[in-house]
Amino acid sequence: MASQLGIARSTVQSIVKNDLKPKSYKLRRGQYLSDKSKAMRLEKCRKLLQHFQVRRVSDVIWTDEKIFTIEPLPNRQNQRQLLSKDDSMSPKRRLAHNRLFPKSVMVWAGITATGKTPLVFIERNVKINSEVYQKIVLMDNLLPWVTQHFAGGPFILQQDWAPSHGSRSTLAVLEAHFPGFLDKNLWPASSPDLNPMDFSVWGMLEGKIAGKVFATVDDLKAALEVAWASIDDGYLRRTVNSVKKRLRACVKARGSNFEILL
Repeated sequence: MASQLGIARSTVQSIVKNDLKPKSYKLRRGQYLSDKSKAMRLEKCRKLLQHFQVRRVSDVIWTDEKIFTIEPLPNRQNQRQLLSKDDSMSPKRRLAHNRLFPKSVMVWAGITATGKTPLVFIERNVKINSEVYQKIVLMDNLLPWVTQHFAGGPFILQQDWAPSHGSRSTLAVLEAHFPGFLDKNLWPASSPDLNPMDFSVWGMLEGKIAGKVFATVDDLKAALEVAWASIDDGYLRRTVNSVKKRLRACVKARGSNFEILL
C-alpha cells in the first residue's frame, strides 16, 4: 500500500493505527453455499415459516449425529501457559498433542423444547446404514421415547438427509411411525445453522467435557451422559424458540450465511 501511494510505510502504519483505528476480528465460520444451495434454502425457509404458522416449532424433535473422541482437540487460541521469558524454550513448556486416530464414538441425539431423547452411542466400527439407523435409532430408542414423552400428542421429526435417512425403507418406517416428519420438500440441505443440535446443543455438550482426556471410550460415554443430563429445559426452550428467528434471517439473507444478522 505504501508503495502504491508513494509514501513511507511508517506513514501508512500511523494512519491505520491512529486515524482508521480498525479492530481485529476472528474469521466467521460457516458452511460453503453455492448459488443453487442459497436458492434452495431461501425457498425452503419460506416454506418452513409457513409450516410453522400451522404447526408449533416446539413440537419438532431436532436430531443429529456427532463424533466425540477420547482426546479433546487443543484450542490454540485460548489454551495458554504462563512461564518466565527464560523458560519459553525449556522442557517446562507443555506440548499439545493428539493421536493420529484417537478412539471415538458416534453419538445420535435429539431435543425438543420440552425434553431430550436418550443419547444413542454407535460404535466406530459400525456403519450407519439404513438397517442400523432404522433399528438402533428410530425403533429401539426414538419411538419409545416419543411414545412416552408426547403421550399421543402431535410431534414432528426433523433429520438431515444422509443416505441412510432417505432410503426407501427408511422413508417407509418414517411414514408408518413418524408421520408428518419434515421431508425433503421442507428441510433444506447444507443447513446446520438452522438445526439447534448443530448451532447450539453439540457445542454446549462439548463445552461441558472440554479439556478432559478419557482413558477409555466407556469413560467418555459416561461423561457425555452426565453432561447431557445436566442440560435443562430452560436452555432447550430458548434454543428451539430461536429457530423461527433464524429462518427469517435466512430469508432476509436470500439463503446465504445469515448469523451476522442475528
